[in-house]
Amino acid sequence: MPTSPGTGRKRPTIRDVAREAGVSYATVSRVLNGREWVSPESVRAVRDAITRTGYTANPHARSLATGRSGSIAFLLTEPQHLLFEDPNFAVLLRGVAQALSARELTLILMIAASPEERGRAVTYLSGGHVDGVLLVSPHSGDPLLSQLVRAEIPIVACGKVLGHETTISSVAADEWAGARSAVEHLLAAGCRRIAHIAGPQDTSGGVERLRGYTDALTAHGLPVDQAAIVHGDWSHESGAAGMRELLRRVPDLDAVFAASDSMAAGTLPVLREAGRDVPGDVRLVGFDDSGLAATLHPPLSSVRNPLDRISEEMVRLLGELVAGRTPLSITVPTSLVLRESSPA
Repeated sequence: MPTSPGTGRKRPTIRDVAREAGVSYATVSRVLNGREWVSPESVRAVRDAITRTGYTANPHARSLATGRSGSIAFLLTEPQHLLFEDPNFAVLLRGVAQALSARELTLILMIAASPEERGRAVTYLSGGHVDGVLLVSPHSGDPLLSQLVRAEIPIVACGKVLGHETTISSVAADEWAGARSAVEHLLAAGCRRIAHIAGPQDTSGGVERLRGYTDALTAHGLPVDQAAIVHGDWSHESGAAGMRELLRRVPDLDAVFAASDSMAAGTLPVLREAGRDVPGDVRLVGFDDSGLAATLHPPLSSVRNPLDRISEEMVRLLGELVAGRTPLSITVPTSLVLRESSPA
Protein backbone atom coordinates (compact mmCIF):
# COMPACT_ATOMS: atom_id res chain seq x y z
CA MET A 1 0.00 0.00 0.00
CA PRO A 2 1.29 3.51 -0.75
CA THR A 3 2.00 5.65 2.29
CA SER A 4 2.20 9.37 2.89
CA PRO A 5 5.88 10.41 2.89
CA GLY A 6 7.37 10.66 6.36
CA THR A 7 4.19 9.53 8.17
CA GLY A 8 3.92 5.79 7.63
CA ARG A 9 0.17 6.25 7.14
CA LYS A 10 -1.66 4.89 4.12
CA ARG A 11 -2.00 7.51 1.39
CA PRO A 12 -5.66 8.18 0.49
CA THR A 13 -6.65 6.84 -2.93
CA ILE A 14 -9.30 7.74 -5.49
CA ARG A 15 -11.39 4.84 -4.14
CA ASP A 16 -11.24 6.39 -0.65
CA VAL A 17 -12.46 9.68 -2.13
CA ALA A 18 -15.28 7.89 -4.02
CA ARG A 19 -16.40 6.08 -0.87
CA GLU A 20 -16.34 9.31 1.16
CA ALA A 21 -18.24 11.25 -1.52
CA GLY A 22 -20.78 8.51 -2.16
CA VAL A 23 -20.02 8.41 -5.90
CA SER A 24 -18.35 5.98 -8.29
CA TYR A 25 -14.64 5.68 -8.95
CA ALA A 26 -15.29 6.79 -12.55
CA THR A 27 -17.01 9.97 -11.36
CA VAL A 28 -14.03 10.92 -9.19
CA SER A 29 -11.70 10.29 -12.14
CA ARG A 30 -13.79 12.52 -14.41
CA VAL A 31 -13.73 15.34 -11.84
CA LEU A 32 -9.95 15.07 -11.33
CA ASN A 33 -9.28 15.14 -15.06
CA GLY A 34 -11.60 18.07 -15.76
CA ARG A 35 -13.95 16.12 -18.00
CA GLU A 36 -17.55 17.02 -18.74
CA TRP A 37 -20.77 15.18 -17.91
CA VAL A 38 -20.41 15.46 -14.15
CA SER A 39 -23.20 17.14 -12.22
CA PRO A 40 -22.36 20.18 -10.07
CA GLU A 41 -23.55 18.25 -7.01
CA SER A 42 -21.12 15.41 -7.71
CA VAL A 43 -18.26 17.88 -8.31
CA ARG A 44 -18.91 19.51 -4.92
CA ALA A 45 -19.16 16.13 -3.20
CA VAL A 46 -15.87 14.97 -4.68
CA ARG A 47 -14.04 18.18 -3.80
CA ASP A 48 -15.34 18.06 -0.22
CA ALA A 49 -14.25 14.42 0.04
CA ILE A 50 -10.78 15.31 -1.25
CA THR A 51 -10.47 17.92 1.50
CA ARG A 52 -11.67 15.50 4.21
CA THR A 53 -9.46 12.60 3.14
CA GLY A 54 -6.38 14.67 2.32
CA TYR A 55 -6.11 13.03 -1.09
CA THR A 56 -3.39 14.31 -3.47
CA ALA A 57 -3.02 13.11 -7.06
CA ASN A 58 -0.14 10.87 -8.01
CA PRO A 59 1.27 12.70 -11.06
CA HIS A 60 2.80 9.53 -12.54
CA ALA A 61 -0.47 7.64 -12.34
CA ARG A 62 -2.39 10.58 -13.76
CA SER A 63 0.04 10.83 -16.67
CA LEU A 64 -0.58 7.18 -17.51
CA ALA A 65 -4.34 7.66 -17.29
CA THR A 66 -4.57 10.87 -19.31
CA GLY A 67 -1.67 10.47 -21.72
CA ARG A 68 -0.26 13.82 -20.59
CA SER A 69 2.91 14.55 -18.69
CA GLY A 70 2.05 17.93 -17.17
CA SER A 71 5.38 19.25 -18.48
CA ILE A 72 6.14 21.89 -21.13
CA ALA A 73 9.52 22.40 -22.84
CA PHE A 74 11.06 25.85 -23.30
CA LEU A 75 13.30 25.13 -26.29
CA LEU A 76 15.96 27.72 -27.13
CA THR A 77 17.73 27.15 -30.44
CA GLU A 78 20.66 29.46 -29.63
CA PRO A 79 24.01 28.88 -27.87
CA GLN A 80 23.71 28.48 -24.13
CA HIS A 81 25.59 31.69 -23.29
CA LEU A 82 22.93 33.82 -25.01
CA LEU A 83 20.35 32.68 -22.47
CA PHE A 84 22.29 34.70 -19.89
CA GLU A 85 23.67 37.48 -22.13
CA ASP A 86 20.52 38.42 -24.07
CA PRO A 87 18.01 39.97 -21.63
CA ASN A 88 15.08 39.07 -23.89
CA PHE A 89 15.50 35.35 -23.34
CA ALA A 90 15.54 35.82 -19.57
CA VAL A 91 12.35 37.91 -19.69
CA LEU A 92 10.61 35.29 -21.84
CA LEU A 93 11.74 32.45 -19.59
CA ARG A 94 10.51 34.25 -16.47
CA GLY A 95 7.14 35.03 -18.05
CA VAL A 96 6.66 31.48 -19.31
CA ALA A 97 7.63 30.05 -15.91
CA GLN A 98 5.04 32.22 -14.17
CA ALA A 99 2.31 31.38 -16.67
CA LEU A 100 2.99 27.64 -16.42
CA SER A 101 3.15 27.75 -12.63
CA ALA A 102 -0.28 29.38 -12.53
CA ARG A 103 -1.56 26.39 -14.53
CA GLU A 104 0.27 23.86 -12.32
CA LEU A 105 2.50 22.77 -15.20
CA THR A 106 6.22 21.95 -15.02
CA LEU A 107 8.78 23.85 -17.09
CA ILE A 108 11.62 21.96 -18.74
CA LEU A 109 14.44 24.15 -20.13
CA MET A 110 16.20 22.79 -23.21
CA ILE A 111 19.06 24.28 -25.25
CA ALA A 112 19.47 23.02 -28.81
CA ALA A 113 22.15 25.01 -30.64
CA SER A 114 24.43 22.30 -32.05
CA PRO A 115 23.37 19.42 -34.35
CA GLU A 116 24.02 17.00 -31.48
CA GLU A 117 21.82 18.99 -29.10
CA ARG A 118 19.09 19.20 -31.73
CA GLY A 119 19.14 15.44 -32.23
CA ARG A 120 18.86 14.79 -28.50
CA ALA A 121 16.05 17.34 -28.23
CA VAL A 122 14.00 15.69 -30.98
CA THR A 123 14.48 12.25 -29.43
CA TYR A 124 13.41 13.48 -26.00
CA LEU A 125 10.48 15.58 -27.17
CA SER A 126 9.19 12.80 -29.44
CA GLY A 127 9.21 10.38 -26.52
CA GLY A 128 6.10 11.77 -24.87
CA HIS A 129 7.99 13.41 -22.00
CA VAL A 130 6.29 16.78 -22.58
CA ASP A 131 2.82 17.91 -23.65
CA GLY A 132 4.10 20.69 -25.89
CA VAL A 133 6.99 22.95 -26.85
CA LEU A 134 7.50 26.70 -26.53
CA LEU A 135 10.02 27.39 -29.28
CA VAL A 136 12.30 30.41 -28.91
CA SER A 137 14.48 31.98 -31.64
CA PRO A 138 13.67 29.56 -34.49
CA HIS A 139 15.73 29.85 -37.68
CA SER A 140 14.29 29.09 -41.11
CA GLY A 141 15.87 26.08 -42.78
CA ASP A 142 16.68 24.43 -39.44
CA PRO A 143 15.86 20.69 -39.87
CA LEU A 144 14.75 20.64 -36.23
CA LEU A 145 11.55 22.44 -37.23
CA SER A 146 10.43 19.82 -39.74
CA GLN A 147 11.38 17.02 -37.36
CA LEU A 148 9.19 18.48 -34.61
CA VAL A 149 6.29 19.00 -37.02
CA ARG A 150 6.54 15.40 -38.27
CA ALA A 151 6.52 14.18 -34.67
CA GLU A 152 3.15 15.94 -34.26
CA ILE A 153 4.26 17.74 -31.10
CA PRO A 154 2.14 20.81 -30.23
CA ILE A 155 4.41 23.84 -30.78
CA VAL A 156 4.05 27.57 -30.23
CA ALA A 157 6.94 29.75 -31.37
CA CYS A 158 8.01 33.18 -30.22
CA GLY A 159 7.86 34.97 -33.56
CA LYS A 160 6.66 33.63 -36.88
CA VAL A 161 8.57 30.63 -38.19
CA LEU A 162 9.60 31.31 -41.78
CA GLY A 163 8.52 28.42 -43.99
CA HIS A 164 6.24 26.95 -41.33
CA GLU A 165 3.63 29.70 -40.94
CA THR A 166 0.73 27.26 -41.46
CA THR A 167 2.09 24.36 -39.39
CA ILE A 168 3.63 26.02 -36.32
CA SER A 169 1.57 28.38 -34.17
CA SER A 170 3.25 31.60 -33.12
CA VAL A 171 2.96 34.72 -31.01
CA ALA A 172 4.88 37.70 -32.38
CA ALA A 173 5.28 41.39 -31.79
CA ASP A 174 4.29 43.62 -34.69
CA GLU A 175 7.93 44.01 -35.61
CA TRP A 176 7.31 45.65 -38.97
CA ALA A 177 5.20 48.42 -37.39
CA GLY A 178 7.67 48.85 -34.53
CA ALA A 179 10.64 49.25 -36.87
CA ARG A 180 8.73 51.64 -39.08
CA SER A 181 7.79 53.81 -36.08
CA ALA A 182 11.46 54.00 -35.07
CA VAL A 183 12.57 55.19 -38.51
CA GLU A 184 9.66 57.62 -38.82
CA HIS A 185 10.69 59.13 -35.47
CA LEU A 186 14.23 59.64 -36.80
CA LEU A 187 12.90 61.19 -40.00
CA ALA A 188 10.68 63.55 -37.98
CA ALA A 189 13.79 64.60 -36.04
CA GLY A 190 15.38 65.71 -39.31
CA CYS A 191 17.66 62.72 -39.97
CA ARG A 192 18.16 61.76 -43.62
CA ARG A 193 21.13 59.37 -43.64
CA ILE A 194 19.66 56.64 -41.46
CA ALA A 195 21.65 53.40 -41.32
CA HIS A 196 20.37 50.04 -40.15
CA ILE A 197 22.04 47.16 -38.31
CA ALA A 198 19.71 44.32 -39.25
CA GLY A 199 19.15 41.04 -37.46
CA PRO A 200 19.65 37.57 -38.98
CA GLN A 201 17.59 37.15 -42.14
CA ASP A 202 16.70 33.54 -41.31
CA THR A 203 14.53 34.84 -38.46
CA SER A 204 11.19 36.60 -38.77
CA GLY A 205 12.42 39.35 -36.44
CA GLY A 206 15.37 40.14 -38.65
CA VAL A 207 13.23 40.12 -41.80
CA GLU A 208 10.33 42.19 -40.43
CA ARG A 209 12.49 44.84 -38.77
CA LEU A 210 14.47 45.33 -41.96
CA ARG A 211 11.23 45.56 -43.94
CA GLY A 212 9.87 48.20 -41.56
CA TYR A 213 13.07 50.22 -42.01
CA THR A 214 12.98 50.11 -45.81
CA ASP A 215 9.23 50.75 -46.02
CA ALA A 216 9.53 53.86 -43.83
CA LEU A 217 12.24 55.32 -46.06
CA THR A 218 10.31 54.53 -49.23
CA ALA A 219 7.10 56.03 -47.85
CA HIS A 220 8.97 59.31 -47.30
CA GLY A 221 10.47 59.33 -50.79
CA LEU A 222 13.98 58.44 -49.67
CA PRO A 223 16.15 55.86 -51.45
CA VAL A 224 17.15 52.63 -49.71
CA ASP A 225 20.94 52.64 -49.79
CA GLN A 226 22.24 49.07 -49.43
CA ALA A 227 25.57 50.48 -48.24
CA ALA A 228 23.74 51.79 -45.16
CA ILE A 229 22.53 48.30 -44.18
CA VAL A 230 24.73 45.78 -42.36
CA HIS A 231 23.76 42.50 -40.72
CA GLY A 232 24.37 41.26 -37.18
CA ASP A 233 23.36 38.28 -35.06
CA TRP A 234 21.60 40.22 -32.26
CA SER A 235 24.80 40.35 -30.17
CA HIS A 236 26.75 43.29 -28.75
CA GLU A 237 29.84 42.25 -30.72
CA SER A 238 27.99 42.21 -34.05
CA GLY A 239 26.60 45.67 -33.31
CA ALA A 240 30.12 47.01 -32.77
CA ALA A 241 31.41 45.35 -35.94
CA GLY A 242 28.43 46.64 -37.90
CA MET A 243 28.96 50.18 -36.65
CA ARG A 244 32.60 50.16 -37.69
CA GLU A 245 31.58 49.00 -41.17
CA LEU A 246 28.86 51.64 -41.44
CA LEU A 247 31.27 54.44 -40.53
CA ARG A 248 33.54 53.23 -43.30
CA ARG A 249 30.74 52.96 -45.89
CA VAL A 250 28.57 55.97 -45.00
CA PRO A 251 30.68 58.42 -42.96
CA ASP A 252 27.96 61.08 -43.24
CA LEU A 253 25.30 58.99 -41.47
CA ASP A 254 23.23 60.95 -38.94
CA ALA A 255 21.17 58.14 -37.36
CA VAL A 256 21.28 54.38 -36.72
CA PHE A 257 18.36 52.05 -36.17
CA ALA A 258 19.63 48.79 -34.65
CA ALA A 259 17.38 45.73 -34.72
CA SER A 260 18.16 44.87 -31.09
CA ASP A 261 19.19 46.71 -27.94
CA SER A 262 22.28 44.52 -27.63
CA MET A 263 23.47 45.54 -31.10
CA ALA A 264 22.64 49.17 -30.35
CA ALA A 265 24.74 48.95 -27.18
CA GLY A 266 27.65 47.70 -29.27
CA THR A 267 27.58 50.83 -31.42
CA LEU A 268 28.12 53.30 -28.57
CA PRO A 269 31.84 52.74 -27.81
CA VAL A 270 32.57 52.66 -31.55
CA LEU A 271 30.82 56.00 -32.07
CA ARG A 272 32.66 57.51 -29.10
CA GLU A 273 36.01 56.32 -30.45
CA ALA A 274 35.14 57.95 -33.80
CA GLY A 275 34.38 61.25 -32.05
CA ARG A 276 30.64 61.03 -32.81
CA ASP A 277 28.33 62.32 -30.09
CA VAL A 278 25.00 60.56 -29.41
CA PRO A 279 22.55 62.15 -30.00
CA GLY A 280 24.30 65.35 -31.10
CA ASP A 281 25.96 63.88 -34.21
CA VAL A 282 24.19 60.54 -34.51
CA ARG A 283 20.77 59.59 -33.16
CA LEU A 284 20.38 55.97 -32.08
CA VAL A 285 17.28 53.77 -31.66
CA GLY A 286 17.21 50.09 -30.69
CA PHE A 287 14.55 47.42 -30.55
CA ASP A 288 13.16 45.42 -27.59
CA ASP A 289 13.26 48.03 -24.79
CA SER A 290 15.01 45.42 -22.68
CA GLY A 291 16.35 46.15 -19.20
CA LEU A 292 19.61 47.08 -20.90
CA ALA A 293 18.18 50.11 -22.73
CA ALA A 294 17.73 52.42 -19.74
CA THR A 295 21.16 51.58 -18.29
CA LEU A 296 23.22 52.67 -21.31
CA HIS A 297 24.99 56.02 -21.59
CA PRO A 298 23.11 57.79 -22.97
CA PRO A 299 19.89 55.87 -22.19
CA LEU A 300 18.63 54.20 -25.35
CA SER A 301 15.44 55.01 -27.24
CA SER A 302 13.93 51.66 -28.21
CA VAL A 303 10.87 49.92 -29.60
CA ARG A 304 9.18 48.04 -26.78
CA ASN A 305 8.79 44.34 -27.48
CA PRO A 306 5.94 43.22 -25.12
CA LEU A 307 7.61 39.98 -24.03
CA ASP A 308 5.55 39.62 -20.83
CA ARG A 309 2.36 39.51 -22.86
CA ILE A 310 3.96 37.32 -25.53
CA SER A 311 5.02 34.70 -22.96
CA GLU A 312 1.51 34.59 -21.47
CA GLU A 313 -0.09 34.30 -24.92
CA MET A 314 2.35 31.53 -25.89
CA VAL A 315 1.34 29.43 -22.90
CA ARG A 316 -2.37 30.08 -23.46
CA LEU A 317 -2.15 29.21 -27.14
CA LEU A 318 -0.18 26.03 -26.41
CA GLY A 319 -2.94 24.94 -24.05
CA GLU A 320 -5.43 25.30 -26.89
CA LEU A 321 -3.22 23.24 -29.21
CA VAL A 322 -2.82 20.47 -26.64
CA ALA A 323 -6.63 20.43 -26.36
CA GLY A 324 -6.83 19.77 -30.10
CA ARG A 325 -7.52 23.19 -31.58
CA THR A 326 -6.18 24.36 -34.96
CA PRO A 327 -2.76 26.11 -35.11
CA LEU A 328 -2.92 29.89 -35.45
CA SER A 329 -0.76 32.99 -35.07
CA ILE A 330 -1.19 36.06 -32.88
CA THR A 331 0.40 39.48 -33.34
CA VAL A 332 0.70 41.94 -30.44
CA PRO A 333 1.41 45.68 -30.81
CA THR A 334 4.70 47.43 -30.04
CA SER A 335 5.38 50.99 -28.84
CA LEU A 336 8.30 53.40 -29.14
CA VAL A 337 9.97 54.48 -25.88
CA LEU A 338 12.04 57.66 -26.28
CA ARG A 339 15.15 58.37 -24.21
CA GLU A 340 18.29 60.51 -24.51
CA SER A 341 19.86 58.66 -27.46
CA SER A 342 17.10 60.07 -29.65
CA PRO A 343 14.75 62.34 -27.72
CA ALA A 344 11.43 63.66 -28.97
